[in-house]
Amino acid sequence: MWQNGTMPEQRPTFPSFIYGTAWKEERTAALAELAVRSGFRGIDTANQRKHYFEAGVGQGLASIYRAGIVTRADLFLQTKFTYQRGQDHRLPYDPEASFAAQVRQSLASSLEHLGADYVDSFVLHGPSSAYDWSEEDAEVWEAMRKERDSGRARFLGVSNVSLHHLEQMAAAHRENPAFVQNRCFARLGWDRDVRLFCGERKVVYQGFSLLTANMEVVRHRSITDLAMRTKATPAQVVFSFARAVGILPLTGTSDAGHMKEDLASGEVSLSPEAVSAIESLAG
Repeated sequence: MWQNGTMPEQRPTFPSFIYGTAWKEERTAALAELAVRSGFRGIDTANQRKHYFEAGVGQGLASIYRAGIVTRADLFLQTKFTYQRGQDHRLPYDPEASFAAQVRQSLASSLEHLGADYVDSFVLHGPSSAYDWSEEDAEVWEAMRKERDSGRARFLGVSNVSLHHLEQMAAAHRENPAFVQNRCFARLGWDRDVRLFCGERKVVYQGFSLLTANMEVVRHRSITDLAMRTKATPAQVVFSFARAVGILPLTGTSDAGHMKEDLASGEVSLSPEAVSAIESLAG
């Protein structure tokens, strides 16, 4: 199932579930292929060899294309630019180059890895400071906009950001990101403040670690009871809840059965009362 969001300049089309490829290492190619064969049409990666094997994603996609399962146009591909502090020694750019050159080199490397002419979403993989939207971030963002305007990326996003970052970003630039991707903690109200910011500005909020960051919620009696009543798994209940509150969920499961179950969560319907109860569980 595909959804549409409204952005300042265009209306991006994106899948209702994204498969995350972090921490897969030598299994990356096989798992990316399995995810697409299972039904995922959104793939998230990053040009950060420390945590991602982006070239492996490209290998898996190449196998899928050769098999005729999908074409490039059927997929939503998302990658990221990562500052040097988030990398190891396997850098995708010249660390002595300007930030603009690093952005350009990183995306060119990603396109080569993925066997693609463009990505659907190009994301800043976290601001340079944990506290403020810096001059470096502004320079990188403008470089990313140039890559978008060139056609090498369709939309731009930011990841691992606070509300303060987003407010400063909005004040510094002419447009909002199309996507915000954050780790989503139930104990913080499922990132309520950032979600509200995104909702007010028609920015699509992508939530990751919905299960792994919230195992106390997944195991909560109210979730397990709700799962039994809806003939679903607790994970499916959480993913259904996420969509109900405007979260585009990511999953990184390596299990074929869980891939199918996660995708089937789109068929689980929760009442407004159930959604409200889950939102307040740990928030």
